[in-house]
Amino acid sequence: MPLALPGIDPDISKAKTLSTEFYLNPVYLEQSKERIFAPSWQFVGDKDQVKEGGWVTPVTLLEHYLHEPLILSRDKSSVLRCLSNVCTHRGNLLVEKPCKVNDLRCKYHGRRFGLDGKFISMPEFKEVRDFPSEADNLTALPVFEMGKMLFTSLHGSIPAVSFFAEMMNRIGWLPLNDFVFHPELSRDYLVDAHWALYCENFLEGFHIPFVHANLNTVLDYGNYSTELFRYSNVQVGFAKDSEACFDLPPGSPDYGKKVAGYYFWVFPNMMFNFYPWGLSVNIVKPMGMAKTKVSFLMYVLDESKLRQGAGADLHGVEMEDEDVVQNVQLGIRSRFYTFGRYSATREQGTHHFHRLITEFLGRTHEA
Repeated sequence: MPLALPGIDPDISKAKTLSTEFYLNPVYLEQSKERIFAPSWQFVGDKDQVKEGGWVTPVTLLEHYLHEPLILSRDKSSVLRCLSNVCTHRGNLLVEKPCKVNDLRCKYHGRRFGLDGKFISMPEFKEVRDFPSEADNLTALPVFEMGKMLFTSLHGSIPAVSFFAEMMNRIGWLPLNDFVFHPELSRDYLVDAHWALYCENFLEGFHIPFVHANLNTVLDYGNYSTELFRYSNVQVGFAKDSEACFDLPPGSPDYGKKVAGYYFWVFPNMMFNFYPWGLSVNIVKPMGMAKTKVSFLMYVLDESKLRQGAGADLHGVEMEDEDVVQNVQLGIRSRFYTFGRYSATREQGTHHFHRLITEFLGRTHEA
């Protein structure tokens, strides 16, 4: 039976934060799979993984949580698809490593599928009635492209544009297809805290002067701003003095301003941090009640700017954030704490996040 959470007052000046029950009761973590994560859009890879027709690449969507086996495929007509990686006969995984093929063949009993997921053939099935049917095809999931980056949704009930439009409009002048993924700069962090606590910390710049001394020297905290959208938001960090900032074109709404970083968040668990050198995509992956993996995926546009400005020391900032978030994880277990209040001027992003959590938990994915 689904558990209900108390709603969050839309008036931030009156609102109380989420009850600690959300972070401590495992029922909510389980409920969140189908009500929060499955209907949202998730990063699934990039186009460089399937550059040519015939390439297929296996991916696991939010391993250890949703743990959904998928395939990125590009057929001979160069159509890009995201398919289930599970054979419709007996559930065997079809693709185990990236490879170039003419079609998909299950090594268990020989069932074959096209690179579009359509059933082709199956040995020893001539006597089976009403076969094949639509159920014998591989499930095809929707694909959304942002530059090279690919996203999918297990339910697809909410259009991708509802999650990404504002970000794409704001940074549409950037040549996203020229960004190059750098695996040697990318890394995973294991955090001993609930996934939502990690997101909450990202969603407010309130803590910057208190937690990030070095970052505070390059950002103009007084002008730090947050803008809210339906399923996303952005924090804009402005540079102090001569620190590295974007060379914004006249068409940008921020033209003439010294923007050091755009910190976009897409509900429920994705951060897109744009710096003059490129982009850090941070994917927050639940692994347990108090265990989260955060994957930093680094896409570089201008290597000469890598060690400059607000995006110069992401590892150091991450270590400072983890220290705080892990202490909050310990603190919310206290019998003397059940909820807090929001700063009406600095915690709009966290308030927005909490309202979305209660909204999604309170509806089915068809809603």
